[in-house]
Amino acid sequence: MHNAHAQAAGMGGIRAGGDLVARMQMTRGMRLKEAKEYVAGKLGVTPFDLSDPAVMTEVRSELGFGRIHSYAISQPAQANLIEAKFNIGRVLDIRINCVEKFKERAGLQ
Repeated sequence: MHNAHAQAAGMGGIRAGGDLVARMQMTRGMRLKEAKEYVAGKLGVTPFDLSDPAVMTEVRSELGFGRIHSYAISQPAQANLIEAKFNIGRVLDIRINCVEKFKERAGLQ
């Protein structure tokens, strides 16, 4: 966990794609290079782009992955909270516990 966090933080965390890469490392046990390639492929960017906050801000916005700050007032269409996690799980094809629990409790399954 510490290594995955350190690598994700080095990639810019949620400002770029580090949080997504770390999620793949932890949920699928992928090595760093493999996780970067998987996430980049799913997002349609290069592994190099994952660490570029300018590129990833646009990608995260298009895919509804949320941002660090929720600008709900100035950007009402921006996904945040559970909606962002739904979108991340769908795009990366992974199971996210809180999303599954939400679906269960809301009767969406």
